[in-house]
Amino acid sequence: MNRIGVFVCHCGVNIAAKVDVKDVADYASKLEGVAVSMEYKYMCSDPGAQLIKESIKEYGLDGIVVASCSPRMHEHTFRGVAEEGGINPYNVEIANIREQCSWAHEDPVEATRKAKAIVKAAVAKARLLEPLQKSKTPVIPEALVIGGGIAGMQASLDLADDGFKVHLVEKEPTIGGRMAQLDKTFPTLDCSSCILTPKMMETKNHPNIELLTYSEVVSVEGSVGNYRVKVRKKPRFVDVDKCTGCGDCTRACRLFGHVPDDFNLGLNKRGAAYIPFPQAIPLKATIDPSYCLMKRFGKCGDKPLCVEACEPGAIDFDQKEEEVELKVGAIVVATGYDLLDPARMFEYGYTLSPDIVTTLELERLISSSGPTYGKVVLPSNGEKPLSVTFILCAGSRDETQCTWCCRIGCMSALKQVYLLRENLGPEVEINICFTDIRSFGKGYEEFYRKIRGKGVNFFRGRPSEVRVSPEQLMMEVFDTTTNKLFEIRTDMIVLVPALVPRADSEELSRILGLSRSGDGFLLEAHPKLRPMDTFVNGIFIAGCCQGPKDISDSVSQASGAASRAAGILTKDELENDPLIAWVDPEVCVGCGVCVEVCAYSARTMNEVTGIAEVDEALCVGCGACISACPSNASIHKNYTKQQIIRMIDGVV
Repeated sequence: MNRIGVFVCHCGVNIAAKVDVKDVADYASKLEGVAVSMEYKYMCSDPGAQLIKESIKEYGLDGIVVASCSPRMHEHTFRGVAEEGGINPYNVEIANIREQCSWAHEDPVEATRKAKAIVKAAVAKARLLEPLQKSKTPVIPEALVIGGGIAGMQASLDLADDGFKVHLVEKEPTIGGRMAQLDKTFPTLDCSSCILTPKMMETKNHPNIELLTYSEVVSVEGSVGNYRVKVRKKPRFVDVDKCTGCGDCTRACRLFGHVPDDFNLGLNKRGAAYIPFPQAIPLKATIDPSYCLMKRFGKCGDKPLCVEACEPGAIDFDQKEEEVELKVGAIVVATGYDLLDPARMFEYGYTLSPDIVTTLELERLISSSGPTYGKVVLPSNGEKPLSVTFILCAGSRDETQCTWCCRIGCMSALKQVYLLRENLGPEVEINICFTDIRSFGKGYEEFYRKIRGKGVNFFRGRPSEVRVSPEQLMMEVFDTTTNKLFEIRTDMIVLVPALVPRADSEELSRILGLSRSGDGFLLEAHPKLRPMDTFVNGIFIAGCCQGPKDISDSVSQASGAASRAAGILTKDELENDPLIAWVDPEVCVGCGVCVEVCAYSARTMNEVTGIAEVDEALCVGCGACISACPSNASIHKNYTKQQIIRMIDGVV
């Protein structure tokens, strides 16, 4: 390019506070190939955009350099401005003088000097930029939602209501997720089942939603608008078309009362044949092959009792695992969370006493559909506890376990205090050991104040090691509010553990090609501007798979993710970003190294020519093939070796 315009942004004072913007603009005007150089307070504003468009026409520009903030923020904005001004949008280069310069330095003189070097490098590269054209890909107007909790159901319903076919894949035999295990929700104390069950029924009965429960995603290929997804459907060993959900087989099972109930977190026992909970959707029995005598040993007495008990004849031990392939245009991931294993916190003695439980276990004890039908008793002896102590931040905000706040722990504990008061009466002592009470949501602070009036003892401090004796549980806590050390003797301890990524989060992120943040949760493309997007186009995240959040935030994000997915599915075809790799056929030796390193399956070897080829719809321009290619045949469009060398020369 021969005529480049340089536009330097003040970014209010974000850049101008440390960089002499006018000096940088004057310096840029003298660089080779620069036809005009200007500075303005907010280049990304409408007047700033108008200034760029007018300059393109007035000075006959064929390329522009914008010295501003990170290209992750506004590169797409300035490309749009350039296109409206009449030049190719890929003849735009961003010089990052905010994050890489102004925010990184205290000395204005040095910051200004560095800003000049960054702009000089950007201009040097801009002179070699080539106009690029976008390719197009047809869109399949169907969506995949992974995870059948409240976030997954909300995303599915929003997309289905918009008229799109939705495939909802859930790993468990029923949808409902963690919310199905709750008794009531904070701060309104609504019955969780009363909110959730209608949503589950609506999901099941929606004509545009296909439920794939007891299923897992095993592979994802393709690109935005055209994904090919393989789903493994695990055998229930029950014919769902015949099963009426009567539960006769579950009660007849020889192992009834001997298998730990996962839904109730092992607080009671079920059989090998089971229905997770009374409101399960679909309301169909499942036979657990890990425990079933027929599946393990090929024999269950003279005849399996479940077969005898099932009048419709739904039991089918010959069922096999099957794999289905789905073709979808967009994917929403809503796989939820796990609780930090309380056994990892040795000081709290979780494994030493059955009367040390987690908040989720207490939820099942409080629930009318739980193992004790809503009667809160000590797991050790079935008696009513006379003292209950909550330990908040068990493992969270802890350098040795989880550094993050679980967000819902404080309010979950306060809600359970209210329910325990109703369940156990006013004579029971309730203690809360806390670091801070974080009541950040709407109505949360009022709820906290209400609980403080319920005769609850609040201790601001982390307790010491829990000591277990046959009579009681004991610990000390130093209360930083009163500067006193208290000894607490209690019948039951409730741990409020951290929320952590699901155990299969790493494997799922590998299948989908998603990034994870340092805490292990799925990583969003931008925490403020693109909180539902991932770095893989067409895949969105919602709910606690992205990070800890409460029900209302999960539902909000799910609707946002559905809206983002619908923005893709409404189009007949999508334009692909041309900033991808290509192969120089004159240089390629057909070694296949680039095919092996490509994480997106965008590279294949042409069997006729023996040369590597790039699928433009799959390539995301990560550059792995370019760094791996031994013959320098892989080249990134507008990030060529010549351009990078020119930039280095400009800086040094």
